[in-house]
Parts: sequence; structure tokens; C-alpha cells
Amino acid sequence: MHFRKLDMETWERAPIYRHFIDDLRCVMSLTVEIDVTDFLRTLQGRDCRFYPSMIWVVSAAVNCREELRMGRDGNGEPGIWDAVSPYYAHFHQTDRRFSKLVTPYDPDFRTFYRRYLEDQSRLESCRGFDQQDIPPNIFDVSCLPWVHYKSFDMHIFDSGTWLAPVVTWGRYAENRDGRMTLPLSLNLHHAAGDGYHLCRFFSDVEDWMKQID
Repeated sequence: MHFRKLDMETWERAPIYRHFIDDLRCVMSLTVEIDVTDFLRTLQGRDCRFYPSMIWVVSAAVNCREELRMGRDGNGEPGIWDAVSPYYAHFHQTDRRFSKLVTPYDPDFRTFYRRYLEDQSRLESCRGFDQQDIPPNIFDVSCLPWVHYKSFDMHIFDSGTWLAPVVTWGRYAENRDGRMTLPLSLNLHHAAGDGYHLCRFFSDVEDWMKQID
């Protein structure tokens, strides 16, 4: 993994970044209902599970945009990772507990899907934050499969400088037109991106859903 430190003297977004770090620290949150009808049909035809497939889709959407790959180095300096991996919640049906796991992102869907299944077996005994050696180049992913919600907001009570995106989705359900829709939410620090960047993520997700082969 490679980290490119941002040069605040030449980076065109530096004044905006400084404003939302120094003067007004805030996170934008947006929920959009996306149509997953064709995506579900594709997965059914390929005998693929929804959750790991959706993790790959949002990971691909995150990795195709620099503003969603922002983070900090060991000295707290902002920069861009060449790639980021999903740090996702895994719910254990046996005891109703969760674990937070990382499967390294791979641009090839089949490779990522296989590694995800291997990690589920290898890390089955993990609970909570048991997984060791979590890499620094991650973004957060979680799912609320029990409810088809209208909005979702994750408040992160750190120093207000966390730059990586937080992605969440709920249960998909059939709408009045007979299409299956999924509530998908993105939280993004305003220092990393603006409303344009926030909205562009959802279009990217729709595009990447078509790339499953």
C-alpha cells in the first residue's frame, strides 16, 4: 500500500480542507434509495451472496475516487491511499453478536469474493474487534438488514478529523413499481469532499453493480 501526503502549498482544495478542519468540523450524511433489481438477478444467476457482493461494489466505488481514499499517516498528516479496504461488520446468527473484519480490496470481484469467504471461515471465532493487525488504509462498512430505513446518520465522536467514508445500507424491499430498492447511506467529512462528491458516490455504486461478472 502507498500513501501520498498532500502538499498544502499546491493542493487546490487546501483552503476548503483547512476551513472544515480548523473552523467548522462537520460530516455530511446522505441516504439514497438505489435500484438493486438487476443486481439481485445477476447475483442469483451466479450463486453469489448479497452482502459480500455489495461490499465489493461499494469498495470499488470508494476506490475509484481520491476524495474517498483520504486518510492520515503516522504523523497525522492528510493524504491519499492508493487503495483502501472495507472494515465491515459481520453479524453472527448463532449468538447475535458481531465482529469487525477486514478483507483486502481487490479490483477483481471473484478474487475479493473468494477471499471474503475464506476470511469468514478463518475468523469465525472472532467477536467485536478481535481481528489483529488492522491496516491503516480502511473505510467503514456496516449493514442494518432488519429494516428498510429512510435515513441513517453515524455520529463519530473523535477529534473530528476522521477522513475516511462510512458506508451503511439497510434491507432491500419491493416498491410500488415492483422494483427492489436498497437504502444506502454515506457519511463523508466535509474536509474530504463537497455535496458533489457525496452524490457522485451513489452514481458510481450503480455503475459498479453492472460490473459483476
